[in-house]
Amino acid sequence: MIFRSVRRRAFLIATAIGAVLAALPSASDAAAPRNTLVIGVDTSDTITLDPARMSQYTPPMTLKAAYETLVTMDPGDYVNVKPQLAAKWERTADGKGYRFTLRDGVKFASGDVMTAEDVKFSLDRVLNLKDQPAQYIAHVDRIEIVDPKTVDVILKDPSQPILTILAAPAFSIYEKKIVAQHGGLSDASAKDADKATQWLDQNSAGTGPYKIAGWERNATIQLVKNPNYWRGQPGFERVVIRHIGDSAAQLLAVRRGDVDIAFNLIPEQIATLKDNPDVVVQREPSLDFVYMAVTQEPEFNPALAKKQARQAIGYAIDYDGIRDALVGGSAIRPVSFLPIGTNGSTEQLTREIGFRQDLDKAKQLLAEAGLPDGFSFELSYGNASIVGVSYQLLAQKIQSDLARVGIKANLNPMDQVNLRTQFTTNKSPGGVLTFWNPPAVENQLWASATVERVARRVHWQPPQEVKDVVSRAAAETDLQKQAQLWRQYQKAMVDNANLVILFQPIYQVAVRKRVAGFQLTGAGWMADFSTAKPAQ
Repeated sequence: MIFRSVRRRAFLIATAIGAVLAALPSASDAAAPRNTLVIGVDTSDTITLDPARMSQYTPPMTLKAAYETLVTMDPGDYVNVKPQLAAKWERTADGKGYRFTLRDGVKFASGDVMTAEDVKFSLDRVLNLKDQPAQYIAHVDRIEIVDPKTVDVILKDPSQPILTILAAPAFSIYEKKIVAQHGGLSDASAKDADKATQWLDQNSAGTGPYKIAGWERNATIQLVKNPNYWRGQPGFERVVIRHIGDSAAQLLAVRRGDVDIAFNLIPEQIATLKDNPDVVVQREPSLDFVYMAVTQEPEFNPALAKKQARQAIGYAIDYDGIRDALVGGSAIRPVSFLPIGTNGSTEQLTREIGFRQDLDKAKQLLAEAGLPDGFSFELSYGNASIVGVSYQLLAQKIQSDLARVGIKANLNPMDQVNLRTQFTTNKSPGGVLTFWNPPAVENQLWASATVERVARRVHWQPPQEVKDVVSRAAAETDLQKQAQLWRQYQKAMVDNANLVILFQPIYQVAVRKRVAGFQLTGAGWMADFSTAKPAQ
């Protein structure tokens, strides 16, 4: 009943706002200047704009506007790697790595020409800072300069993927001279002695179409055009990313023209824009997903230490209800940490081996765990929303579902930064509602995370055979054989039931028609600003 009343209230609020706005005159004349792009999005998870320390959901969009990578992926194509700062690449003669030939004529925002020295400095800094992005390229042995236009990336294990990973914003190339002037280091001392993050939170030193000009947490991120952008003049003089945590406020802003793009609208609010002559809704399947992580540390919760109890949670949740009622049908659901759209992950496979709501089975599992009357656990989540769905509403829905089998979820809303700190330091005492977005479009990264750092967060020690399956799948070049190995991995993840995938959203973003060329992407950075410009 709580869930239904909340949903009803959310619908009435959205409808009321739509009715009020329909009666208002157009605010296009009062909108942001034509040469400024204004984006409304919940940025409460942004804790740094240093690419080498990047780990959250919204920062990659900003970073991709200010920086570029050796290679990239076009929106909608998450299989074929495309050139960006590297004009071409090939395997090194000994087969141990890749040789990248840098594009001619690329300048940083300062006006200085990019060279192999900048590439080496940028990638070495990631490796030696040893922050989260370093884990994605832990199989890189070293970076070698061949000449000012050529650089080699040598791998410890040449069978493991690297091109797809290097497309991610964490591996942006920045200007060595500028970052070093502000305390940046790339040698072994970087982990403890690098001081550049504070400067990089307010500035940038990249080759992207825009430059970071300032950031105030939970307020705004300011970007200005890069006059030295190698592809020509960017479409806008300025980009302003406004933190708007409330979806109703985002709807109001985009309807009035106070923002050009609104990222976090709920389905009912999207529906109110159907006949709006000034706004179009863009859609793009994402590779993100929202999930619940469940600890198995007995000192935190003895019940959750029992696998059957965790499996009971998985079988008690109404996944179809979450998809249809909360996300307006604009979502799909993978089996585990491999999103649909990647090799070895399909909706059919989810139906075959994934969790589904089965209350009788959930009750049976509770009885097998010696918990026929259920148990209690703490469910933590951030005071934020994702793709228009508030974690609060999602938590209330799950609480209602679990109560049907006697499991009591005690809800614990938290600040996003505090939630992440607790989770990443392995101190979450029960369940955590959170998201996963691709650090890069590479199955190995998703899967290896679950048997390494995410496993530590939920106090699971994966069997060696599960780790071996992940390694074998990542190295397998036959896609059909690879898909079978990923199936084995996903079955093991469902069996252990530490990570329950709730939904994989399809982006629905409101864009005012005064903006042309704005592209959504599921590749991990949400959107591409490089082609955005005022409509004619």
